[in-house]
This record gives sequence, C-alpha cells and structure tokens, in this order.
Amino acid sequence: MATNLHRQMEVVVNRRGVRRREFLRSICAGAAAAGTLSWPDLMTVQAEKLRKKGMACILLWMQGGPSQFETFSPKPSHANGGETKAISTALNGVQIAENLPAVSKIMNDLCVIRSMNSTEGSHPRASYLLHTGYIPTASIKHPSLGANVTHQLGDPKADLPGFVRIGRSRNASGGGFLGVEYDPFRIQNAAQLPQNTTIAHGQQRYRRRLRLLGRLEKHYAQQGGKQVVADHKKLYDKTSRMVLSPKMSTFDLAKEPSRVRQAYGDSAFGKGCLLARRLVQSGVTFVEVADGNWDTHFDNFGRVKTRCESIDQPFAQLITDLKQQGMLDRTMVIWMGEFGRTPRVNPRGGRDHYPRAFSVAMAGGGVKGGQVIGQTNAGGTTVVDRPVGVSDLFRTICHGMQVDADHENMSSVGRPLKIVDGGKLIKEVYG
Repeated sequence: MATNLHRQMEVVVNRRGVRRREFLRSICAGAAAAGTLSWPDLMTVQAEKLRKKGMACILLWMQGGPSQFETFSPKPSHANGGETKAISTALNGVQIAENLPAVSKIMNDLCVIRSMNSTEGSHPRASYLLHTGYIPTASIKHPSLGANVTHQLGDPKADLPGFVRIGRSRNASGGGFLGVEYDPFRIQNAAQLPQNTTIAHGQQRYRRRLRLLGRLEKHYAQQGGKQVVADHKKLYDKTSRMVLSPKMSTFDLAKEPSRVRQAYGDSAFGKGCLLARRLVQSGVTFVEVADGNWDTHFDNFGRVKTRCESIDQPFAQLITDLKQQGMLDRTMVIWMGEFGRTPRVNPRGGRDHYPRAFSVAMAGGGVKGGQVIGQTNAGGTTVVDRPVGVSDLFRTICHGMQVDADHENMSSVGRPLKIVDGGKLIKEVYG
C-alpha cells in the first residue's frame, strides 16, 4: 500500500500545471485507502505546520476612510492637492504627505499601494468589503479576514484569543458563518485590562460556578436550546481558559519598560499598537487596531493632521519594534481604511467618499519594503498604473500569511465559499 501511495504521488507531481490542492487530495486518497490518514487529518497536519511558523497579522484600521492626498499619495503640484505639502522619505525619490514625518523614516520597510480601487462608497458596505473581501448580502454573513486567518492558522487550544480587535471599529464583520468562536475578542481601551476578567474570590470558587453553569446549560439544552448552549459554551470555555491563564499579563502594558511605552506615544492608538505587538509576541494570530474619525467631510486638512499626529509615531514604532524583536518577517502589518477621499475639496474644506483611488501600506510577513506600487494621474482622479482591487489585495495578504486563498468553507446557506473570491496575486509586493 505504501508503494501504491508513493506511485500515486509521483503521478500527480509529474503532471504539468498540477495544483497544490490536487496534490494534497491525492496524498489523502492514498493514505485513506491505506487506512492511515483522512482528509480532515491531513488538513489538521497542514494547519499545525503553519501554526509552528508563528505567522501573525496586525491590521491598522483607519475608520472612516483616510485621505490618500494627506497621507501616502500627496499631489502638491496640483490644485486637488490642496494645502498639503510633500516630504522626502528614506526611500530615495519617493515622497509622502508632511503629516507622516516618522513614517517617512521607515519607508524602506513599507510597500505602499497607491492604486487601490473598489466600487463601494458607503461606510457600512465598504467597511464590510475591506474586512471580508465580499459585498454584503442579506443571506450570508461572511467571516472577516481576521476570522479566516485565525481559522486557518490559530491554535484553538491557546490560552489567549486568536483574533483580537482593539478600539472601536464600526461595520466590521466577525466570525460570520465560521461561528462565534471566531468572533474577535474586543478591547475598547488598550490602557486598561479587559473588563470582567478579574477573579475576585479565587479560582476554586470560580471553578465551582463554572460547574454549576454547566449543569444549568445541560438542562437548558435538553429543553430545546442545544445550539444556543453549544455557542455559549464555546465562548465561556475560551474565556475561562484565558482568565485563568498566566498569559493574562500580556494585556498589562505596565509590564513594558517606560522607554518602550514612551516610544509608542500616549495616544489610544499608540497604546493599541504596543498591545498588538505584545499579543502577537504571545501567540495571538490576528490583531486589529482601529483609529476613528477619518471621515473628513469638513475641515479635511486640519482634521487629517490631527489624526496623523495620533498614528504617525505609533505606526513607525510598531514596525521598528517588530524588526528589533526579530518578529517582522513573520508578522504582516497592514494600514488601510474602507476607501479614500475625493480629489476635489468641497465648499466646507472637506473631502468626501472616494473608492475609485486610495492607498494601502504593508510591511513584514515577507513583503518587500522600499517600494511604491501603482499610481494615479496628476489630479488623483483615476488610477493610471497597476490597478489593485480588493480581491487582489486579499489574495496577496493570504499569500504572505501562507493561507490558501482558495480554501472553501461551507456557508450558512449550504454553499462553499472561498476565502478570496477571484483576484490575482500582486507579485511585486513580494519582490
């Protein structure tokens, strides 16, 4: 049987244009015939190999849609650029907006995509799209990128949640049809320990209460509440494992030296970035840090300057810190919002929603830093070089995270859906 399996593997490998999924299925089929390995078992083995690599992702989410003109794609020589000036960066010949002086110094670690585009210009729909890769529908609640990555790479037995969301992020999907166990663990304030995680009367009393809860749940399940109890139990089991774990100290920023805390700055976003680094360092797979109020329909220049003052130093320090800790190669960092802002400034001095052209910045996780991909025309009204769609971006992120973008999960309506629907790998991102 072993010989037959080996021959079958050789046949598949030698086929021109063979896909990895076909190869794995062939192995599994032979192993199953030999009575040694099932397809789910093989997938578990593959997932375990990826987990051992410790890949992680930090999404820096700019809630409301940041202006590309005042961040990564300034147009100082055109009327649409407004009053925003451009500054030189560590990357020779490349400029970004004056609002990001600290980020300008780490441009050799960043890959900036200036040619992002989509069709969604409303906050709810665009936020959903940029979190899931799918347009919202009435029948399916899609998993977010964080849920999908955690589903593929996260360790279900880990003490800490695999997916953590820090700050307020509106219209962002969670576990979707993957289930409540892949919803993010939400932290509103990174400067404080998570609420309701302190065991006030000792672990013994806490465990007695859990046993009592289990008896109550069993009775309720027998009365017709089986699914509700199952979902509730998943959440409580994860939460209990976390609050009883020594790794709860990960959430305590006071454990960091004062010089490190100062390097990230005193803003809520800065504290969120520091906590994100600590969480990834402790084995968390996906962390989203949200920063709000980027919806600049009025006073765009003043408000974006203020927002950038909050995120500039923390963003740069996060990349620097991950690099110094030897974690950047296995931690992908993504900076983005749901869309960009209009080239033309409105009568109130603001910029409105504009999905036709916006910017995304990436670093780590195998990303080749020190480059800019794509560009818009002189006025920033349209993409003229290397257009990148949302599916392209998601497929590229999955590639760096070593997640199979074509992996299919069964949706709530009984139809298999891929992690990424279509799209092409942006090869330049990885050099």
